[in-house]
Amino acid sequence: MGSEQAQQRGPKRHLPVFQALLVTLGMVITTDILKTAPTVALNVGPEYFYWVWVLGGVCSMVGALCFAEMATAFPHPGGDYHFLRTAYGERLGFVFAWSRFSVMHTGWIALSAFMFADYFNAIVPLGTYGSGLFAGGVIASLVLLNLTGKHIGFITQTVLVALLTVGFLSIAGAGVWLTWRGVEVPVPAVSVAPEQTGMAGFSSAMIFVFLAFGGWSDAATLSAEVRDGRRGMLIAMLGALTVLMSIYLALNWAFVQGLGFAGLAASNAPAVELLNRAFGAPGGVLIVLMVGIAAVASINSTLLVGARTTYAAAQDVPQLQGLGDWDERHGVPRKALLAEGAVALLLVLLGSFTQSGFNTMVEYLTPVYWLFLSLSSVALLILRRRFPDTPRPIKVPLYPLLPLLFFALCLYMLYSSVTAVGYGALLGIGVLLFGVVLLGGLSRWASPSQRAPAA
Repeated sequence: MGSEQAQQRGPKRHLPVFQALLVTLGMVITTDILKTAPTVALNVGPEYFYWVWVLGGVCSMVGALCFAEMATAFPHPGGDYHFLRTAYGERLGFVFAWSRFSVMHTGWIALSAFMFADYFNAIVPLGTYGSGLFAGGVIASLVLLNLTGKHIGFITQTVLVALLTVGFLSIAGAGVWLTWRGVEVPVPAVSVAPEQTGMAGFSSAMIFVFLAFGGWSDAATLSAEVRDGRRGMLIAMLGALTVLMSIYLALNWAFVQGLGFAGLAASNAPAVELLNRAFGAPGGVLIVLMVGIAAVASINSTLLVGARTTYAAAQDVPQLQGLGDWDERHGVPRKALLAEGAVALLLVLLGSFTQSGFNTMVEYLTPVYWLFLSLSSVALLILRRRFPDTPRPIKVPLYPLLPLLFFALCLYMLYSSVTAVGYGALLGIGVLLFGVVLLGGLSRWASPSQRAPAA
């Protein structure tokens, strides 16, 4: 009887495949491209501009294939936390869960909130610390919304992603409109020379390309809630990346058509300039609205999946089991959600003091993200060898070539992010190392029967 009750508690397979695809799309689709497209154009030139976006999408799909295999073979609300814990042991699993809780997810939540606040500040001045207060208010509101129940959180995400997709298509439509009218492409008043060329320029460009595609790995946390466990994760992950790559290519085409390649490379706000040329002053209001929708969608999806990782990890650590409670009435990990929101608010406070919240969060989370993505790609090889008889509804083609190629890419991006991001990376790495110290303390406080075995 007790075992049956244990099986009934926790996440249920309630999420339709199409809704899972939209939630996954919400994890990856952001307005980052509105800030990163000029940087990418500046570093690679017109010959390779579209190709680096295709490369970013295809490489992300290779990684998604690896995660889809692990998610369908080992479905779990912890997602890649569960893969890493199973492949490398409980200690590394804990450090990953700590990093996602304190660096990657909460850093991304704060980053998205700061982006919304900065754009809103351009229309309604918020004062010196107003952006931080605005960002904190957005995060707190979405935490409270998700506490009301799983259906509210997922339905909200579906609506937000649909609105954001329409907004991006309107930008692409502005490019079509200007091209159809035959409007002459403006010549930038000041030409901008690339800061880096060759492989250095390519590496810098790919950091920003992958930043725009980032977040697809979080979809693995939905593996225990998607109704069609066999193909649902594959459709959700690859489908979302296919839609996203199509949208990004359309946006970049519109930028080039409406502003010219030199104008795009020299622009600080290409979407604002494009929409102002096509629709006048209301175009700027549309951009702020889009950024707000994108930020809310990104924060909401990150709260949905981040709290599930924290919930899963807390169940495995006796001293943290208070965070491992699942609210059966509302279908959410209530305490984990509250903890996730609290850390994100602390990072907003940090970003407010630096007066550059968005850039601080990019520096803070990027190297840690690529470190664990590289470990996750190798986890596929380990799990294949260790559990050869486990049913795998989805298998990565060209095994082991594709996982090894993705691992090499992750190592390259880890190196590039550490060398290019700056001092903010040290803070993120420092918080990661604090998790190692915390693990040692928890192991020392545990009774012999509770101690996690060495990885």
